[in-house]
Amino acid sequence: MKMFKDSDFDIFKVEGLEPRMVEIRAHIQPIFQELDDYFAEKIQAEIGEATFVHIAQHRRRTAYAPENTWSAISLQKRGYKMEPHFQLGIWGEYVFMYLSVIDQPKGKVAIAESWLAHLDDFSKLSTDFVFSKDHTVPDYFPATSEEVEKALTRLRDVKKGEFEIGRVIPRGAEIFQTPEKARNFMWETYKQLLSIYNLGLIAQKEELLDN
Repeated sequence: MKMFKDSDFDIFKVEGLEPRMVEIRAHIQPIFQELDDYFAEKIQAEIGEATFVHIAQHRRRTAYAPENTWSAISLQKRGYKMEPHFQLGIWGEYVFMYLSVIDQPKGKVAIAESWLAHLDDFSKLSTDFVFSKDHTVPDYFPATSEEVEKALTRLRDVKKGEFEIGRVIPRGAEIFQTPEKARNFMWETYKQLLSIYNLGLIAQKEELLDN
């Protein structure tokens, strides 16, 4: 079973776009593929809809090497940013498992309003859950009820507002030494988020139908 190793985090110290991408393709993307194939099958069984795996290729970059890299699971074969989706990714200091709304998908306001109307669902998440307000920076914050409400309000009211919620596993965490345990932890993270994920999808679909 593939799992992230300590050396994978050092890939983000490799100088140059193409040298770093060579390392990402060789060492990180195969981990994404194996884990996401597993998670996608389980998500599909839970929600009863086909899921598709997407792995970031960073093809638009011409000069700067990526500071992180990620993969996604969505209901869309041709992309993932147009709807709420699950991400698995890695920065130089941690691996993350998020439910994400990024890059201004259609129906973003409806998604945010739906989640604001169901804040109790967020309060049921494990206490180690965190959230991010910007997928381009490594900062994340404890997912307390008050802060999640503020972040969702920002998602609703700010045009470029984003919201990601889930868990992180820091570099050097002991769990990485037992790949099956790490994979189970990741899946359990996504499983906790499934009801929130479904609420977002339903709200988006209803909004798009109305328009």
